[in-house]
Amino acid sequence: MKILIVGSGGREHAIAWKLNESTKKPELFAAPGNVGIMEIATCIDISVDDVEGLLEFAKAQAIDLTVVGPEVPLVLGIVDRFEAEGLKIIGPNRVAAQFEGSKDFTKAFLSKHGIPTAAYGTYDSHDEAIGALDRFGFPVVIKADGLAAGKGVIIANDRVEARTAIDDMMKDLVFGEAGARVVIEEFLVGVEASILCFCDGLTLLPMQAAQDYKKAMDGDLGPNTGGMGTYSPSRVIDATMMDTINKTILQPFIDGIHEDGIEFKGILFVGIMIDGDDIRVLEYNVRFGDPETEVTLPRLKNDLIDIFEAMIAQKLHEIELEWMDQSAVCVIMSSGGYPEHYEKGKVIKGLENIHKATVFHCGTKMKDGEIVTNGGRVLGVTSLGPDLETARENAYEAVHNISFDKAFFRTDIGK
Repeated sequence: MKILIVGSGGREHAIAWKLNESTKKPELFAAPGNVGIMEIATCIDISVDDVEGLLEFAKAQAIDLTVVGPEVPLVLGIVDRFEAEGLKIIGPNRVAAQFEGSKDFTKAFLSKHGIPTAAYGTYDSHDEAIGALDRFGFPVVIKADGLAAGKGVIIANDRVEARTAIDDMMKDLVFGEAGARVVIEEFLVGVEASILCFCDGLTLLPMQAAQDYKKAMDGDLGPNTGGMGTYSPSRVIDATMMDTINKTILQPFIDGIHEDGIEFKGILFVGIMIDGDDIRVLEYNVRFGDPETEVTLPRLKNDLIDIFEAMIAQKLHEIELEWMDQSAVCVIMSSGGYPEHYEKGKVIKGLENIHKATVFHCGTKMKDGEIVTNGGRVLGVTSLGPDLETARENAYEAVHNISFDKAFFRTDIGK
C-alpha cells in the first residue's frame, strides 16, 4: 500500500510516524517532508500548494491513499481534484474547507445552528469595523477573515490597539487579501482546549482532548504562536463535560452540515473555551492540529490506516477508538525571535542522545551533512509516561539534551 503525506511539519511527521507503525506496512511518501520524515518515508520536492504537481505524482506512483496535513491545499481544493481523478484522499473538499478558510463562514454556521460561540460581527468596510468597536468593549478579538498562516488573530486591549489592528489588516493588507474582510468578536475568558475528530460525513468520532499553549513565553505571556507545546489527555475535560460537548457542539455540527448540504469527510479540529459550565467554540480547523497531533497520535492504539479507510467508506460508526492509559507531553523547541524575526540554518546537536522521547521535526533540513533549523518552530519533543508529571519530566530531560544556537522553549508545558 502506497501512502502520500502532504506537508513538512511536526504534524506530518507524527502522521507518518503513526502510519509507519501500521501492521499493513505501507510504503510512505511525503511532499515535501522534512529530515525527520525522511527516516521513514521517501520525500518528494513538491510544494503543498502545487495541487497539480501533487496530483500528477499520485497518479504516476499509483498512490493508494493521500493524507493532507496543512490547510492551504485543502482550501485550494486538492480533495476535489484528487476525487475527480478517482484517487482516495483524507480531507474535506473546497466547500467544507471554508470552515478554516473563512472565519465569517464558520461564525455564520455556528450562529445558524445554535452552536455556542462568541458574539461577533463581520465587516468589509474599514470605517464600519472601527465604528463597531463600541459594540464589543475591550479587550476585543480582531480576526482576518481568510488564511493568515496562524497570525491573523489580534487581541486588542484598548481602542488604539484595535484601530492599529484594523488598519494593518484592511488598509495595509499585512495579511494580504485574507484581511480585506475582518471578523470582530467578543473576548472570551477561560481555559482553551482542543478536540480533534475523525469525520466521515455521517459520524463524528472525537479523539481524546489536548491542551495547547499558544503564547510564546511561560505564564501565557508574549505574542501568540502556532503552539509552544501541549499535553494529553486534558485535565480540564472530564466525562461529564465531554458529554456536554458532544450534545451542544459536536452533534449539532453533524446536523448542521446535513441541513446545509455540506459534505465533510476529514479531520475536524474544534477549538473551545471553557469557563465553568460555559463552553463555546473559538474556531474550527479542517485538519490535524499542530502540536496537538504530536501528543494525540502517540496515545492512539488503533491502526490509523483502519480509521482512514473507514472514513473513506463512511463506516466510522464501526470504529471504536482505543487509547493508551498514559499521558503525553510535547515541548516545542523554537528559533530565537519566533514568532516574529528569527534566523535559520542553526546546527542541531544531541538528537542521537534521546531515549525517553520521540522527536518530531517541525522545521528542519539537511545542509552539508548536518541537520539545521529551517523554521520558527523547529522540534516537537514528545514523551509518554504513566502520569502527566512523569511524561513532563521525560520530555524536558530530552529537551535539555538537544541544542542549537538561540533555541528557546517554554518551561511550563503540562504544569
